[in-house]
Amino acid sequence: MNIHTKQLLQELNLEAEVTRKFLQNVPFDKSEFKPAEKSETLGRLAIHVAEIVAWWKEVITNDKLDFIDFTPVDITTADQLLQYFDTLVNEAKESLMNVQEYELEKEWSMTYGDQVHFTLPKKQVLRMFCMNHLVHHRAQLGVYLRILDISVPATYGPSADDDEVILVKRFL
Repeated sequence: MNIHTKQLLQELNLEAEVTRKFLQNVPFDKSEFKPAEKSETLGRLAIHVAEIVAWWKEVITNDKLDFIDFTPVDITTADQLLQYFDTLVNEAKESLMNVQEYELEKEWSMTYGDQVHFTLPKKQVLRMFCMNHLVHHRAQLGVYLRILDISVPATYGPSADDDEVILVKRFL
């Protein structure tokens, strides 16, 4: 494993551990909650946070992801959500551990049928589309949890509900 993929794997491990703590706190009895009319429901947002991790494998093993036939999984419990997330994290890690550096230099596209949303080198897609997108939606999930007065896990520092900080050095 080269230094670039090793660094990505370290970040994936860190973000997956933090994300799992957020997903553990999702109350599926409130899955239809929306903080605003234009917002996703809590249940859909939580599933989206989990499914973003699937994109790692998609980016590494394919040259594009076409969302035209995308159908989200049907998840109705926190246990199902965590099992789904854990499976996707393991697949992402395995893909990352087995990829050759030259593969990450290849271009990758996100499409919807014939419409190309963007094309970038795979290593850039992993950072922006997979990692940053996950962090963005996890933060949204934290807002939903806060509004519902549900514990928000510590992320990069303590939260008002949780003093445990996952230290980056643990993954080095």
